[in-house]
Amino acid sequence: MKQKRYQVLSPDGFTLEREVFSYPSKKKAMEAFKNWKENYKRQGYYSSVKYGRINIDDLHDYCSLKEV
Repeated sequence: MKQKRYQVLSPDGFTLEREVFSYPSKKKAMEAFKNWKENYKRQGYYSSVKYGRINIDDLHDYCSLKEV
């Protein structure tokens, strides 16, 4: 049986890291999301092509976790 892997996509549909397509567990995926989100903390928002400025506190509502 193939091991489940998880992918977190940005609001614009991109993986969070260029070199990492997926993570071996939901926990690792959520850690990656938390680290990625920190990159935008200083400016206070994530700039999305599709949604415009997304407040850091709302970012989790715009990202998606997928089983791959």
